[in-house]
Amino acid sequence: MNHISTWDRRALLRGAALGGLGVGLHGLFPAWAQSGSPGLAPQMPILSGEDIHLKVAHSPFTVGGRTGHAITMNGVLPAPLIRLREGQNARIHVENALDEDTSIHWHGFILPFHMDGVPGISFPGIQPRTTFTYEFPVIQNGTYWYHSHSGLQEQIGHYGPIVIDPVNTDPVASDREHVIVLSDWTFLHPHQVMGKLKKQGGYFNRQKQTLAGLLGEGDPEEAMSLSDRLMWGGMRMDPTDIADVTGFTYTYLINGHGPAENWTGLFRPGERVRLRFINASAMTIFNIRIPGLPMTMVNADGQNVRPVEVDEFQISVAETYDAIVTPTEDKAFTLVAESIDRSGLGRATLAPRMGMQAPVPALRPRPTLSMKDMGMGGMDHGAMSHGSMQEMDHGSGTGGMDGMSHDMRDKSLVPPDVKVGVGVDMIAPMPVDRTGDRPLGLEDVPHRVLTYHDLAPLTPFHDTREPTRSVDIHLTGNMERFMWSFDGRKMNEGAEPIRFALGERVRVNLINDSMMSHPIHIHGHLFEVVTGMPHGNPVKHTVNVMPGGKASFDLTADAPGDWAFHCHLLYHMHAGMMNVVKIRPMDDEGEVA
Repeated sequence: MNHISTWDRRALLRGAALGGLGVGLHGLFPAWAQSGSPGLAPQMPILSGEDIHLKVAHSPFTVGGRTGHAITMNGVLPAPLIRLREGQNARIHVENALDEDTSIHWHGFILPFHMDGVPGISFPGIQPRTTFTYEFPVIQNGTYWYHSHSGLQEQIGHYGPIVIDPVNTDPVASDREHVIVLSDWTFLHPHQVMGKLKKQGGYFNRQKQTLAGLLGEGDPEEAMSLSDRLMWGGMRMDPTDIADVTGFTYTYLINGHGPAENWTGLFRPGERVRLRFINASAMTIFNIRIPGLPMTMVNADGQNVRPVEVDEFQISVAETYDAIVTPTEDKAFTLVAESIDRSGLGRATLAPRMGMQAPVPALRPRPTLSMKDMGMGGMDHGAMSHGSMQEMDHGSGTGGMDGMSHDMRDKSLVPPDVKVGVGVDMIAPMPVDRTGDRPLGLEDVPHRVLTYHDLAPLTPFHDTREPTRSVDIHLTGNMERFMWSFDGRKMNEGAEPIRFALGERVRVNLINDSMMSHPIHIHGHLFEVVTGMPHGNPVKHTVNVMPGGKASFDLTADAPGDWAFHCHLLYHMHAGMMNVVKIRPMDDEGEVA
């Protein structure tokens, strides 16, 4: 079935000359992302070598029979696959054909800060009708990605995958590899999305609880007691507020294909197939499973991990995971990328031949938030996750459980430098480390689910020193007014930069004072997520902090310069959940600024 008949053929022909494209009617996708792809292969047209050229421009994009406006690189969505080799020098020329500034950030890369690609922090941006050349040594290997750091361009197609081959033999053996880029697409202009969120935080949540559910006529997901509903209502909080932007407006894409387009990756039975998952979404956290096919996780955020076999994993925005699957039968398998709020899914197929399909599972019941998600994980409630909360009196904002106060905005729980104003509607009363918890919505599934505690580094982190100090950062927001910040201060409202001394070892404690997950990313560094597991801490560039919980990472501040630090939910960052990490001295300075 041809899904691109509405495309301008001339645009396709123009695009075919721009690197990494197939020809003919598949021209809107780069070769690696075409349905029926045999996987990455030496003869495949990709962007590689010392000199790489990218052109950022407007393009039409069609999904589900409807065409919208995209910002693409070299005319394709997702962008071309860039394949580099550890030890090479990369020189990437980016031409801006837009009528607005643009940029490219190399997500997860260790590089000089002025090549990091964040306008206003590490460089001025790429002005219209100009070309900027990024140049840096490639000193790592693994699965990464690249995307715009200008405005909301990332939402409408400005993202693509990167594979860096190791200079030595890859410890992960495979017979075939596919890149799996997950993303979310809306036909609304991103500024319209932001405007609707600012007017009404739950605008896109069309799964709110109903009277029918209370009366027992709805789905099992509606089975919350009246007392619990009143408690949530008394706090003016919504237990269904799992995702800000949902399947009500989003089409979930796998390699640029919607569920109906069914991207298909080929395999031969018995092969070890490496799947390189990249969550390039603006706002969507996905739960990934391939019914009937276990996945052996071998890499997280570009870093090799000891193999661990699971049946499902959650991938937060901006994370990457590599998995090995070994399908032995001559049959198709459905790859399911279900949004965290269960409002929709991305769907693809792994099969020996084109045209084969497997059943697509129905969406599972929507999860609802629990006491732990409210930051009350420190209470011993036994079945707290799903137990009744009726003994708490929240109508007045305080309650009598063991005589303790449960004011959801108790300023005494945070230091005075945390600004508890209108932009903060909650302070977690008793947050606990949640890096070992099963992810939201997967607490009770009967199969194996990945947690951060399962991830063990294949080789230990290079810096074995203990941290010499710790820094607490509160993840703060007002969900209904869609205000997001660190420590109650938005970046554009004079938030003090976070300062580290060059070479120091710091423990950063992220405390989530909200009931949403936040993928937190620091530029220019890899860090150790503190799990306390004897097999060692996983090394990552992005960590998902669960609602009402805590996560800590140990950072070696070994890269001088100014680095962006932000929530990778695009509209959260745009709303102000961002800061600058300043690492001094610079190479040409004698002291910490």
